Amino acid sequence: MLRFKIKEMIGNKEFADGRRITIGEVAEAAGIHRMTLSKMINQRGYNTGTENLDRLCKFFDCEISDLLEYIPDEDM
Repeated sequence: MLRFKIKEMIGNKEFADGRRITIGEVAEAAGIHRMTLSKMINQRGYNTGTENLDRLCKFFDCEISDLLEYIPDEDM
């Protein structure tokens, strides 16, 4: 399973910028629907397209490995 580390990325950006950053602000700036971003953050195993990942990498100025984490399935 892939786990999105969007909350961590928002926290890092808040610290670097010295201000609060909302999910709505990230969604608007990245060009991703707010509901899609919310599902990526809150819904386990949510499946999204590479275009959204590309947009988030551009917004956070990060590598894909900063945005995603692979977690092996427990039943394997």
